[in-house]
Amino acid sequence: MLDAIRWDTDLIRRYDLAGPRYTSYPTAVQFNSQVGTFDLFHALRDSRKALRPLSLYVHVPFCANICYYCACNKVITKDRGRAQPYLQRLEQEIQLIACHLEPAQKVEQLHFGGGTPTFLSHDELRQLMAHLRKHFNLLDDDSGDYGIEIDPREADWSTMGLLRELGFNRVSIGLQDLDPAVQRAVNRLQSLEETRAVIDAARTLQFRSINIDLIYGLPKQTPENFARTVEEVISLQPDRLSVFNYAHLPERFMPQRRINSHELPSPAQKLEMLQRTIEQLTAAGYRYIGMDHFALPDDELAIAQEEQTLQRNFQGYTTHGHCDLIGLGVSAISQIGDLYCQNNSDLNQYQNTLAAAQLATSRGLVCNADDRLRRAVIQQLICNFSLEFAEIEQAFNIDFQGYFGALWPQLQGMANDGLINLERERIEVLPTGRLLVRSVCMVFDAYLEQQNRQRFSRVI
Repeated sequence: MLDAIRWDTDLIRRYDLAGPRYTSYPTAVQFNSQVGTFDLFHALRDSRKALRPLSLYVHVPFCANICYYCACNKVITKDRGRAQPYLQRLEQEIQLIACHLEPAQKVEQLHFGGGTPTFLSHDELRQLMAHLRKHFNLLDDDSGDYGIEIDPREADWSTMGLLRELGFNRVSIGLQDLDPAVQRAVNRLQSLEETRAVIDAARTLQFRSINIDLIYGLPKQTPENFARTVEEVISLQPDRLSVFNYAHLPERFMPQRRINSHELPSPAQKLEMLQRTIEQLTAAGYRYIGMDHFALPDDELAIAQEEQTLQRNFQGYTTHGHCDLIGLGVSAISQIGDLYCQNNSDLNQYQNTLAAAQLATSRGLVCNADDRLRRAVIQQLICNFSLEFAEIEQAFNIDFQGYFGALWPQLQGMANDGLINLERERIEVLPTGRLLVRSVCMVFDAYLEQQNRQRFSRVI
């Protein structure tokens, strides 16, 4: 079965290195300032000519309260008035981008992330969605995947009703941990009742999918109290779960400096938390999709993985990897054909650039032939846990073993360790290697040796 995982503590300890999460290849670390708006316009023109479907990501950076663990691009403020100037510039960006696309290009996927998207008032959410519908071809028949990230402390039944009315049919709920001591240690007090109320509303209003985010490795977590959180979450019956490893990088993320490092669980405790979580979720019927993600067997991600059509992009695992991804808002990333580009991550600079009627593109990368090849290899491994050499050879006109000959000793070592089966025609990631699939992908990363590994979280 695709969801089978075999736990091997010794192998996990040996291969638990820091490395990318491969929401893209090359990763965002490779982005450079030589890519700008001209490249974006060129890519948009190609997208328009090909009439490729679209996936829109909209970044709302505001949060009313700070969570100490958070590494997202955010602005902490109690002043709800700060949203309106931002929305004016965001709507300007929407208009500038949309005029380079064809109205016939359907928006198959839409996602609001943050920050806290529901920081916006109901009127502001209506205003933003109306502007998106005016300039993009949003679907009206509820067939698209239109999702939004929810903080249950910032949403109630009326909020959920509004979101459903506006066309959203998927919600992703931040929970992280239910233990009060852990919540106090990371400054996120959120009761089970608040979370359950949002989920009950989503089900009553016929949202199609509910995802819950958890984090293991937070201060004051123990294998025992995190297992209780997982048990409570299972009782909520989300369609999908993301169980992230907390990466403590206080030198990069200032809010994390408020976390007492002496209260963090040990590496051995973190491993036990993950192992118990996998056992609990598997027993409850969830399948391991890969890279911290679990889903029920009838979920679209699980079905796509069975059918080997699962893909991965900046929004994580997706069934819409064939779409051009347009990122809107401060720090948002786009992937259009072979172009990756990112908006300025500074709120003031983002707003000032758009105030001058210029797009806020600040950096990016145009994939070369080697990037495209390695991207395809990594995508197959991380999504399907297998790689057929013939498919890559046909698509890129290469001899696989000849092209990657220098990597064979590393791959053979992984095969000897039982992570993979290495055959003449294919690679298969074995049950013992599925938790470590990032390590397998890292073998094919041409940039990794040049990079500072401290920029990345550990595999486990």
